Amino acid sequence: MSIAAELLETLTPLVERADALIEDLSVTAAGKRRVVTVLVDNEDRSLTLDEVTALSRLISGHLDSLTLLGDSPFTLEVSSPGVDRPLTKDRHWRKNIGRLVQAVLTDGTVVSGRIASFDGAPVIDEKRVSLADIKRATIEIEFKRKGE
Repeated sequence: MSIAAELLETLTPLVERADALIEDLSVTAAGKRRVVTVLVDNEDRSLTLDEVTALSRLISGHLDSLTLLGDSPFTLEVSSPGVDRPLTKDRHWRKNIGRLVQAVLTDGTVVSGRIASFDGAPVIDEKRVSLADIKRATIEIEFKRKGE
């Protein structure tokens, strides 16, 4: 089992008890050091900066108590996924209902609009789109919604 897989196994229950989840975890070499990068998120909402900071402290304290990384120094980076993260999981779609999305379909067609609902397939501006037909979907950043 890789170090990243072992860290994921040991950190997941810790992070879940703090009402969050691990979106991604990686361990990369950087010279004589390792960089442990942990992306944390919440099932239903975006995490606040204070919550990410608290999770970083929690994860750091736990990693300091482990022998898994050995004696080699490491840098811990904890953050939440950015708004430019592709929507790849059902919870990504549910969490972003009401936001603008751009979906590139496997045939090259681009569907843009607001996510109206999600029940296994997203409805984008009244058009139901099969997840199997979506090649890549990302949230469009809005600084001010029309009518506000």
